[in-house]
Amino acid sequence: MIADYEIALATLEDIPGIITLQDPNVIDRGGGLSVRQTADWFKRSMLEMPIIVSRHDGKVVGYVLSTSLAAKSHVVIVQAMLRSFPAPSDCYLYGPVCVDTTERGKGLAGMMFEELRTRLPGRPAMTFVRADNAPSLRAHRKMGMRELGSFMSEGVPHIALSYTG
Repeated sequence: MIADYEIALATLEDIPGIITLQDPNVIDRGGGLSVRQTADWFKRSMLEMPIIVSRHDGKVVGYVLSTSLAAKSHVVIVQAMLRSFPAPSDCYLYGPVCVDTTERGKGLAGMMFEELRTRLPGRPAMTFVRADNAPSLRAHRKMGMRELGSFMSEGVPHIALSYTG
């Protein structure tokens, strides 16, 4: 428990809360998440890589994903990033990270990031952020991620970032 928040490994019981949090935050609804995932996708992903959640009063108020490169190899934006910035050995994809609008600015993204790093020690990771998403870029820089550079996907500029667990 950190303050009034529990930062933990997601369970199957967290999936409805993750979906509820994801839905208003996808691009087509005005949010910053580029890809919408299904409940089945989250279930399969949990078997392979950690998903970290933040809970407040039992409600999921944040999550961060980690996925293998293979699990996202079909996603156009991931393909574009990897063409521009080839992944190092044993690399995984970090993100997205999503925090409820009522909980932003409280350091939850950083706390979930640290929990993920403890679960995948020493492993390199890559992620991307839309170039116009200044709050997300600030948060990722604050967490110590290194900018690799920019790339385009479907006419939209993105920034690729990396870190070593």
